[in-house]
Amino acid sequence: MIGSRFSLPGLMAALEAIIGWLACAAQVVAPPLLRIALAVPFFKSGLTKWDGFLSLAPTAQFLFEEQFKLHIFGQAYSFPMPGTLALLDSVAEIVLPVLLVVGLATRFSALGLLVMTGVIQLVVPEGWANFHLPWASLAVAIIALGPGKLSLDHLIVLSWFRQRHGRQTAQAKTD
Repeated sequence: MIGSRFSLPGLMAALEAIIGWLACAAQVVAPPLLRIALAVPFFKSGLTKWDGFLSLAPTAQFLFEEQFKLHIFGQAYSFPMPGTLALLDSVAEIVLPVLLVVGLATRFSALGLLVMTGVIQLVVPEGWANFHLPWASLAVAIIALGPGKLSLDHLIVLSWFRQRHGRQTAQAKTD
């Protein structure tokens, strides 16, 4: 009974169509999910370093002066210019995740967070498996895949191509 309704080639064709649809949907949905997954922990950390609008929390500078040490070649080294680094880190932990979520300068933002992840690995070496490796993997995936269609980067590129194509069409008509 079942054999008369369904044929193996028909089922295979339906399965291929479903897989194709899922692949197309994943190409649209995956990049924003990757961007959000990477942005959230950095943004949350960045929020803890501010006492209000443009007011750096004293604890942020304290962390860079007293707590955070670079662990290189078995030695612990203090950060140079801890006040400046605290400010740069605090700004980057807010700005880069926001840029990632909206998909603006996506690859550069992911690269910035990848560099931050590398520095964090030097400060907290024991966090590599639970935090740093997943963050680095997300950043590398975003850099490799790009921002995706649901991003401002994509809209900017579309606008640029339309503008350029429109000029070429108008120029061809006048020649």
